[in-house]
Amino acid sequence: MTGGSHKKTAVTAEAVARGDRAALARAITLMESRRADHREAARALLQELMPRTGKAVRIGITGVPGVGKSTAIDSLGSMLTEKGHKVAVLAVDPSSTRTGGAILGDKTRMARLATDPNAFIRPSPSSGTLGGVAAKTRETMLLCEAAGFDVILVETVGVGQSETAVADLTDFFLVLMLPGAGDELQGIKKGILELADLIAVNKADDAGMNAKAAAAEYKAALHILAPASPTWTPPVLTISGLTGQGLDDIWSKVQDHRKRLEATGELAAKRRGQDQKWMWALVHERLHERLTHDPILKKRVPEIEKAIAEGALSPDAGASEIVKMLGLSGKNP
Repeated sequence: MTGGSHKKTAVTAEAVARGDRAALARAITLMESRRADHREAARALLQELMPRTGKAVRIGITGVPGVGKSTAIDSLGSMLTEKGHKVAVLAVDPSSTRTGGAILGDKTRMARLATDPNAFIRPSPSSGTLGGVAAKTRETMLLCEAAGFDVILVETVGVGQSETAVADLTDFFLVLMLPGAGDELQGIKKGILELADLIAVNKADDAGMNAKAAAAEYKAALHILAPASPTWTPPVLTISGLTGQGLDDIWSKVQDHRKRLEATGELAAKRRGQDQKWMWALVHERLHERLTHDPILKKRVPEIEKAIAEGALSPDAGASEIVKMLGLSGKNP
């Protein structure tokens, strides 16, 4: 490689691949930057590290606020590091509307993992991204894999479309539920149950029979839905993130799920489909960047919006003009 920036990228890639935590943190910051030169360097870095990615177990974790996600992740992650795994937690926080920063203190909510040398916690601002998933969560996940982390836990904010977005990033989707289903079961979005690879009723140490009753209701609800995979029926477990009860069972189910989907080729097909969705998400992101940063477009778009608001231009005609300015075909399909 020639040129200062390329030489710098190569050194960074080598340091990330070596498992240098400071280098990994800097690489993620570079990936999240909106500066054009940083983005170019980040793409080169990721391209260089891609051969080292793809081997980790990717687990998405969601649940309503108050379900005890952070405690459960802290306990699950600590159990996995004790088993010899290297665990990265990508905790996606709601953005501060003023600064765009992550406003929840993930490292204080996951006290054991925060001091574990075999764990890496990265809170990321969602920056207004649809569903609360950070714009660069996927790239961050790949950087962590390249750095040698073999289990990636992606925590969602549990609102909006975040469940679907995280399911599109991960191999296994864990949904945490509260005991005492009852009315809560009625309010559950059918889509969450369809996405789940496992439902875990948390806080079973407190709830006792309530947790078992809730688990039975969730099992009954799952029976009326067609499973997403012909080789996997989502199980329902009762767990306690506080005491660690049932966490071994979760990991056992994750491993069983992986073996089955690898054997049928479903896992490889799922990841290929996720890569295609990632490509289109990046296409949309870059088109949006053009719309918001190109000086000619920035001047013309408000004029088009004003003409539409005044009824002087139809929305279809306005869209066609913007598409043409982006250098794309303005013809209708």
